[in-house]
Amino acid sequence: MDSTLFIIGVIGNIISVLVFISPIKTFWRIVWSGSTEEFEPAPYVLTLLNALLWLYYGATKPDGLLVATVNGFGAAMEAIYVVLFIVYAANHATRVKTVKLAAALDICGFGVVFVATTFAINELNLRIMVIGMICACLNVLMYGSPLAAMKTVITTKSVEFMPFFLSFFLFLNGGIWATYAVLDRDIFLGIPNGIGFVLGTIQLIIYAIYMNSKVSQSSKEIASPLLASIQGEAASHV
Repeated sequence: MDSTLFIIGVIGNIISVLVFISPIKTFWRIVWSGSTEEFEPAPYVLTLLNALLWLYYGATKPDGLLVATVNGFGAAMEAIYVVLFIVYAANHATRVKTVKLAAALDICGFGVVFVATTFAINELNLRIMVIGMICACLNVLMYGSPLAAMKTVITTKSVEFMPFFLSFFLFLNGGIWATYAVLDRDIFLGIPNGIGFVLGTIQLIIYAIYMNSKVSQSSKEIASPLLASIQGEAASHV
């Protein structure tokens, strides 16, 4: 691997780790209160699937070590978040919903992709292409998830529901992995992370516009900030 590419990949891994651990404050609150309150499990379940697929992609692709390692870490973190969500579910319906989502997406969904590409596709390059397309499509969907948060900020004129550091790290994450993808000529990494970089830029612009609004200041007294998602948070974590 080219040294420049390796250095950029290492930087990308560091930023991705910061994105993966960004919900820790939220889950500390969940454990402390003993309830998931109004938080939704879907973002964490989807991000776990995303990390598992990118882990598989990195493990399958030659020189994909950096992609595999950071998403291996991400998969472990997201699995912990999902388990905590099940343990501290606010009610039985939330617990059942979380279990069903995790079983359908993280176990069955990933299992189908793994089995189908491993046993039905013998040619390595074709297998990499199929896995990459699946990962890229999911990443685009996850990178689009912050659009709802941006709409909320514009409507309420409050940035309370768009945590700055999460948005900032997602912006950096998209930019560094898009750069990595260009140097590595990897279209499957490039397209979703390029989109993520653009959306991250828009988020920061919107944050700058509304960060000093009176509504944002007063809302601190009546609402606690919620992490609506890892936003592909994720999500895009590569």
